[in-house]
Amino acid sequence: MTEEKATFGAPLKIPGWINYVLIPLINLLAAFLISAIVILIVGDNPLKALEVLVYGAFGYPEAIGYTLYYTTNFIFTGLAVAIAFHCGLFNIGAEGQAMLGGLGAALVCLHLDWMPTLAIIPIAVVAAALFGAAWAFIPAWLQAKRGSHIVITTIMFNFIASALITYLLVNVMVDPAGQSPVSRAFAEHSWLPHFDEFFDMPETPLNISFLYAIALSVGFYFFVWHTRWGYEIRVVGQNEQAARYAGISPARNIIIAMMISGALAGLVGVNEIEGVQHRLILDFTGGYGFVGIAVALMGRNNPIGIFMAALLFGALYQGGSELAFDMKSINKEMVIVIQGLIILFSGALEHMFRPRIEAAYRRLALSRLKPEEAA
Repeated sequence: MTEEKATFGAPLKIPGWINYVLIPLINLLAAFLISAIVILIVGDNPLKALEVLVYGAFGYPEAIGYTLYYTTNFIFTGLAVAIAFHCGLFNIGAEGQAMLGGLGAALVCLHLDWMPTLAIIPIAVVAAALFGAAWAFIPAWLQAKRGSHIVITTIMFNFIASALITYLLVNVMVDPAGQSPVSRAFAEHSWLPHFDEFFDMPETPLNISFLYAIALSVGFYFFVWHTRWGYEIRVVGQNEQAARYAGISPARNIIIAMMISGALAGLVGVNEIEGVQHRLILDFTGGYGFVGIAVALMGRNNPIGIFMAALLFGALYQGGSELAFDMKSINKEMVIVIQGLIILFSGALEHMFRPRIEAAYRRLALSRLKPEEAA
């Protein structure tokens, strides 16, 4: 407690566990409380709904596989948004960058299918990251060199990416043997291995992309907090003027951070296109890029927090489908309302409880100080 003395009127330091654990937990509980009220209004039992949701997400091996499959996408997009946040950037474009990542993986799997498995899979992963990074480069350059706001440009690029994929699947890459706007199926040896091939578990979409996501989370931590490049990105995010004074180029770091962000988002395409769909399809991103914003906010831009938040949303996606199936009064739209409330409280209302929590902590800490220490 000696480091937190309120000597000479200096404010008490708020410990990290309040910011990283307590506040997100209270925001989550508030979202669940409002969700429970909504479920009561529609005439159902919120405790029963919670039981069904948890069982549907973790109650049996197949459910766990689906939950971790969804979690993988949220880890990629959560990390993507977080690296941009560390540079003071709000990347709304992870959805479009994921689309381009899927396109990159698909082009490799379609045109290099003569290559062996050990070659084509790594090349497809690299291609997905490069396509996502390239799609993020243009808004990054416009922000760094022309002052265009990153939020506006990345939102616009989501629509451009969607239109581009639609054009390609309708006019260029469409499977001539089919009638839907999808590409032909990839050669089987280019598919990502699934966990059920190695473990005694039911067949699920969970594939080795989950291991990529875990490895990148570890790499994210060391890059951001233990490298010179990560330090420069954080300095630019906290104070551009101070960064310039220290000889750090804000423009260069904005471009680097956004390209890393785009590369991470592009790996959603690996999980979805190469791991599950095995062909390029429309709308395979499913809103993962937008949910990644809430994942990064809930996780406080820290890879451990991002994993926990991604797991929560993975559980909501999987358990929510069980909820809509088992409870008559709760449909798919109601599940979306619950997800939206969590995003609302973890995003837009993130700081609603913070002043009261910090004030309560200060009062408690001061009450425990000796009179001469608090003077």
